[in-house]
Amino acid sequence: MSTDVDFDVIVIGAGIAGMVCAHQLARAGHEVVLIERGQEPGTKNLSGGVLYCRVLEAVFPGFVERAPVERRITRNVLSFLNDTSHLNVDYWDSRLAEPVNAVTVLRAKLDPWMAAECEQAGVMVMPGVRVDALLREGDQVVGVRAGDDELRAHVVVAADGVNSFIAQEAGVRPKEPIKHLAVGVKSVIALPRTTIEDRFRVSGDEGVAYAFVGDCTQSIAGGGFLYTNLDSVSLGVVLRLDDLEAKGLSSADVHDRFLAHPAVEPLIRGGELLEYGCHLTIEDGPAMVAHDLTRPGLVIIGDAAGFTLNTGLTIRGMDLAAASGMAAATAITAALKAGDFSDDGLSGYRAELDRSFVGADLKTYAKAPAFLENPRMYSEYGQLLAEVFHGIYAHDLTPRKHLVPTAMAAVKASRLTLSHLMRDGWAAARAL
Repeated sequence: MSTDVDFDVIVIGAGIAGMVCAHQLARAGHEVVLIERGQEPGTKNLSGGVLYCRVLEAVFPGFVERAPVERRITRNVLSFLNDTSHLNVDYWDSRLAEPVNAVTVLRAKLDPWMAAECEQAGVMVMPGVRVDALLREGDQVVGVRAGDDELRAHVVVAADGVNSFIAQEAGVRPKEPIKHLAVGVKSVIALPRTTIEDRFRVSGDEGVAYAFVGDCTQSIAGGGFLYTNLDSVSLGVVLRLDDLEAKGLSSADVHDRFLAHPAVEPLIRGGELLEYGCHLTIEDGPAMVAHDLTRPGLVIIGDAAGFTLNTGLTIRGMDLAAASGMAAATAITAALKAGDFSDDGLSGYRAELDRSFVGADLKTYAKAPAFLENPRMYSEYGQLLAEVFHGIYAHDLTPRKHLVPTAMAAVKASRLTLSHLMRDGWAAARAL
């Protein structure tokens, strides 16, 4: 193995993917530097989200007990919003509490903790440094340039986020069409812990996560979200960029209207705004994941590789990012041992991904993004559900009908046809 390097591996980006990869490589005995553009890990991330955390238990044993997590998610609510109504599917299950399935996190707290774990494992964390370009010898990536400084390594790992210029510079990913991207607009609202537990019917460190569809996005493809932290609530909207542009609406206005909705405003009433911001996210993860995620001396992981999955019921990114970091670390360790940093030498990365839940889940839900493009999901179906239940509960002194005739009458009065229902139902069954 050549010795004319500063480190065995350079990891660009101290998000979850980059930190997991760096941590695992250092634990395997390799010299690793983790370069982060922000002043410290977590400063560039917008709050956090729901983290399906079992994968991080494999990296950091006792993760839920040791890490600064907020609440354990034991309730999940799917909410169909209309202008003047909403219908919730509310699922609570004690089995989601032990073993812990998902937690809410605030990245400004979580990321510094993970960075400290990396340093303890032997990673050199280098914040406040912007990587400007890759260094190459022929077609081999051999390091990075940051300003006037150059660092050399056997392998460079790109974990630099959704708009990864490293992946684009290396030709792994083209500049993404806006159809594959969305903008997330989020607020964090402070509320007393007792208020959160009373309003959301949770206790201790248990929490709830809401997924909203329909009026929350004003018919723009996307959705709304809300989740409880210990003493705050995070909520907002995710809007597909091409549909937002086509409808000529402002993402900030859509966000503000969502927070003012009669089904949402009482949940945050009296709260204090702690944080507000926008962040670019991946909308069509399966379409963005290139078959080849390596170049000689280079590996792409996390959001930079497109590892995000939105099924409409769950939005996952952090667990996929962590698993991609683990897969990359395993493959890079094998390459370092063999002294082979070619495409063939790093091909174990794709094999590791395909053996993990990452590859399996992306394949399982490959049709989900196309299904969620259906405009009827954001208008007619929520209203149809409301009309069915209105027919059940609105006793106006006319004779009652059985449920099926009531539902058929609601369908007949809507813009939906039986053909729509059959096609969309079959599409949902295949996609979800």
